[in-house]
Amino acid sequence: MSTQVLLNRERRPETQSGQNQATTASKVGPGVHEAIDPYRWIILIGLITASIMEVLDTTIINVALPNMAGNLNATPDEIAWVSTAYILSNVIVLPMTAWLSQRFGRKRYLVFSICLFLFASFFCGTSRSLNEVIFWRIMQGAGGAALLSTAQATLRQIFPKEQQGLVQSIFILGIVMAPTLGPTMGGIITDKYTWPWIFFVNIPIGLIAMALIIGFLHDQPNLTKAGPIDIPGIALLTVGLGSLQYVLEEGKRDDWFNSSSIVRLTIMAAISLTALIVWELSPRNKAPVVNFRVLKNKNLTAGLILFLALGFGLYGGIFIFPMFVQKVLHFSPTATGLVLLPGGLATGAAAIFCGRALNGAKPLIDPRILIFFGMGIFIVSMWMLGHLSPLSGEPDTRLGLIVRGLGLGFLFAPINFVVFSAIRGPEIPQAAGLINLARQLGGSFGIAVLNTYVSNQEAMHRANLVSYLTPSNSAFMTRQQGIAHSFVSKGYSHEAGHQASLHLLDNLVQRQAATMAYNDAFLLLGITFAVAIPAVFLLRQAKKAPAGGGGGH
Repeated sequence: MSTQVLLNRERRPETQSGQNQATTASKVGPGVHEAIDPYRWIILIGLITASIMEVLDTTIINVALPNMAGNLNATPDEIAWVSTAYILSNVIVLPMTAWLSQRFGRKRYLVFSICLFLFASFFCGTSRSLNEVIFWRIMQGAGGAALLSTAQATLRQIFPKEQQGLVQSIFILGIVMAPTLGPTMGGIITDKYTWPWIFFVNIPIGLIAMALIIGFLHDQPNLTKAGPIDIPGIALLTVGLGSLQYVLEEGKRDDWFNSSSIVRLTIMAAISLTALIVWELSPRNKAPVVNFRVLKNKNLTAGLILFLALGFGLYGGIFIFPMFVQKVLHFSPTATGLVLLPGGLATGAAAIFCGRALNGAKPLIDPRILIFFGMGIFIVSMWMLGHLSPLSGEPDTRLGLIVRGLGLGFLFAPINFVVFSAIRGPEIPQAAGLINLARQLGGSFGIAVLNTYVSNQEAMHRANLVSYLTPSNSAFMTRQQGIAHSFVSKGYSHEAGHQASLHLLDNLVQRQAATMAYNDAFLLLGITFAVAIPAVFLLRQAKKAPAGGGGGH
């Protein structure tokens, strides 16, 4: 039986109910309704492949930066721009993806984004100067924005409502697990090959994703094209988000508001983003690049708050954990990657469970219950990781990470399900762009806040601990003299033994202070989630979607 016959059979009910569809379309507006795509599962593979490739590039590069710095003759501060440049352009383009998709067509925009990503990946790997790498990382980040938000919106439109729980869980699974697996993959590639292969590995993956999208994805018929180009909106968005992201990325390095450039950029970000909101909501703006009116939807507003917290916890946790276990507990990079792996698998298992529970015309479990459970589990995991000691080993950290992974797995899919179930038609791409922006900004805030917080807490704890190390403290003097005696018994002179004992105690104090600082950071992540819990009460069960359409209709 030919493919065309099968295709006609699958679409026959759509033809028979043409009058009903016309009535529905007239109610919801042109370009909203879309038939369920018969090749949707193949398209899903292509979109997930592209999305995982994009998310991996935000973390896989980190372990290769020292090698890149040596090859490109760059300082640590200079080479950090390889990561910063990618995130900067990605954050700026994310809110514009809905507008770009509408203006150029969803399929065309996705294919162009993948081409740009692969083109930039190749030139990143062949670059021989730092400026070249930074330029192509900017291009790569701009291309990667659509691989998340536009892909997620597409899945809402080509799958029926009863399959959305499982589909979104599978999609989110890749986004959540990729940051965890990125450093491990980056270490293996860098050790066995050279750092350019961090970028070259994208090319075959991206070509597969592009072939599937070109071959099977089609744009909706009768799409309403975007209006005139919103030049003021694009300019304000670029300046505002670019300045904000720079402040978050470079603030710690420039000593925050003691730097005049950070102060100026903070003011510029505040003014630009405020002006952006006013302009985009103005009646004079007939074609806003970012439609903030979708925030009237309480589910979307609550979802953005939750995704800010999730980004804070996901990327912030991935940022501080390797630093803690390698700096304080002396894990090797390989051991660090392996201890993170079970947590990633736990996230996958929980996400699949949520997908099954949310699948079908009516979810088996209220998604808000899953969200409450996930947040509770995540807070428990932060409590566990917040009470580690300098003597903790891999089993101690692994258990906390597994619990953390379970918590994350119970959050992403249910939040997506509730938010997108309340979004209709052309608002879906706008919501997807804002949600992914919230997650990315949450991660940037998390890294910036935790980086500064750990440094400040470590200095505070060290000062407190040192205040007890005085001659009047008999316990300290007994310990110091005992250590000095052990050095003398090994052949040290009395003076050398005394100095060696003080040096050893100083290292112990520093290690204890660092442990306490990282403990505080993990507890802060738990507090952040606890503060975000009230947003769950804003979520409402969405009304049943109109029959005959995909999940987003």
